[in-house]
Amino acid sequence: MTLFGFVRTARAALFLAAAMLPASMLTTSAPASAANSLSMLGADVSTAQRALDLGAKYYDASGTARDPLDILKGAGVNYVRLRIWNNPASGYNNKAKVLAYAKTVKAKGLKLLIDFHYSDTWADPGKQYKPAAWSSHGISQLQTDVYNYTYDVCNSLKSQGTTPDSVQIGNEINVGMLWNDGKVVNSDFTNLSLLLKSGYNATKACNSGTQVVIHTADADSDTNARWFYDGIKAKGVSWDITGLSYYCMWHGSLSNMGSVVADMKSRYGKNVIIAETAYPFTAANADSTSNSVTSGCSGYPLTWAGQAAEFTAVQNTARSAGAIGVFYWEPTWYAVPGNGWDPADINNSGDGWDNMAVFDWTGHVNPSIKWTA
Repeated sequence: MTLFGFVRTARAALFLAAAMLPASMLTTSAPASAANSLSMLGADVSTAQRALDLGAKYYDASGTARDPLDILKGAGVNYVRLRIWNNPASGYNNKAKVLAYAKTVKAKGLKLLIDFHYSDTWADPGKQYKPAAWSSHGISQLQTDVYNYTYDVCNSLKSQGTTPDSVQIGNEINVGMLWNDGKVVNSDFTNLSLLLKSGYNATKACNSGTQVVIHTADADSDTNARWFYDGIKAKGVSWDITGLSYYCMWHGSLSNMGSVVADMKSRYGKNVIIAETAYPFTAANADSTSNSVTSGCSGYPLTWAGQAAEFTAVQNTARSAGAIGVFYWEPTWYAVPGNGWDPADINNSGDGWDNMAVFDWTGHVNPSIKWTA
């Protein structure tokens, strides 16, 4: 996920149109399957470390100040996702910071998913910038770069007793990563497949039990999802979990998302997770940076109750379709001055996600939000 400057295709208009369907079409008619459950109840809290360093406070439903991870765990979270950037200007989300926060995560009995962006900044469907240190490297060297970097981060985590339970090889790589060398052009997955194999092999060399996620933002389109995962499969890429992003305001109806999840599970015989989702509790803005999302989806008002209901519907839909996990993206990122979106100007860039967090602008949690197996 990237923010502020989200690069979307013309399909965005279709997503928005679908998102405004009647509420009856935005929910699944079938009840959650008793035969399936969500074992990965996740939260991406990649900005929490900076917020806490700045003195931010988080309060549980009773108004008691507590560690945000403890509050989220009390709401059902059992899995934390942390992004890692190679050499971000701010220092946050780099290897040293991730290693430090991984200790906190694991000490609380939470599982850990490391999200490799393979960039110094945000990577998403519209941009996949090489880290500066790799900027002149061609595909052969990039394979070595990905292997060595992935292994080093994984092994460093393992050495300190915080072995990652899963890793993502790339973030929302709809048309590849490490552009332009790793970009899929004319449906040629050759270079991307080489990079994905390097990441997979490095992860398994570090720890064979760590699950490898390959993540796209294709929960909106079964055609696009099949194109991508068929493409890497045909090149011999291995992975353990298919990860999809789903935001109803961009990716359309819940029922369509459920169909994509079910098809991905059936077609590839692999577990599926919603690696990212979120929903606003207000249209209002807490700081001078414009919100990334200013409207919601039919049937779910922009309130605490609406946010919780939409998140519950996402979990129910994913579970019914056979997914094993759902991750809320950046629930702790309320507007704390100095915790901005831009790693090159973290002090001044602001927060466009403050209305999408599950904590309000004073750090109080949405009392209705729940992660449910």
